[in-house]
Amino acid sequence: MILLLDIGNTSTKSACYNLKKNKILKISSYLTKDKNLIPKIINECKKNKITKIMTTSVVPKIYNFLKKTVIKKKIKIFEFKDKNILKDIKINLAKKNQVGSDRLTNAYGALNYYKKNCIIVDFGTTTTFDIADFRNIYQGGVIAPGISLSLTALNQFTAKLPLIKITKQKKVIGKDTKSAINSGVFLGYACLINGILNKIFHQTKKKYLIILTGGYSNLFKSVIDFKSIVNQQITLYGLAKVVKQNKRLFSEIR
Repeated sequence: MILLLDIGNTSTKSACYNLKKNKILKISSYLTKDKNLIPKIINECKKNKITKIMTTSVVPKIYNFLKKTVIKKKIKIFEFKDKNILKDIKINLAKKNQVGSDRLTNAYGALNYYKKNCIIVDFGTTTTFDIADFRNIYQGGVIAPGISLSLTALNQFTAKLPLIKITKQKKVIGKDTKSAINSGVFLGYACLINGILNKIFHQTKKKYLIILTGGYSNLFKSVIDFKSIVNQQITLYGLAKVVKQNKRLFSEIR
């Protein structure tokens, strides 16, 4: 059994992957800042008899500490960007090392699962838009502040604005502080998302499958002007595909 691990700035998602049956099982989620994150991952490895880990990480400090820990436990660990990991995806960027491992994994998962031009909108700590060409080319993307980040900033950098949980809102004019913040964030991000998607379509003159993933996917799906689908496991699909593509490497590890 192989552990798939997506280490994000806010949350870390794990899943057991049966390479022989090509099945993703037992999906779990943890807070990345949890002091017991590494022990929990080690416990998960022990419980499920994990000997190999395939990960994507945007938090080098956590990944490096995890790597040192699991090696002592005789568990092999790989990261999506490792040079010895084969990936049939081209990166159409001048500075290829700057693109986040998670964004490449999302694109890789989307291309291999849907086999179409894709735009992956990921509602994480940041809100990202990643453009993937059906010919297995990562074309680049857009990074905007995340929704939770914006809500926290409004609360922490002002004297009186409360920290709210956003909900769907149709009326743009708020009648109190909470509804005004909700309008600004919910409707503001709806305009941001639709505006960026519209520009991508206009500038590339291509058709895309829009895939929403991350915490706010279902909330925003209804206000997106373009047809879209929600897939919360797209990163895990990308990791699983990498393992499958490197089947010989993973199966030979003892």
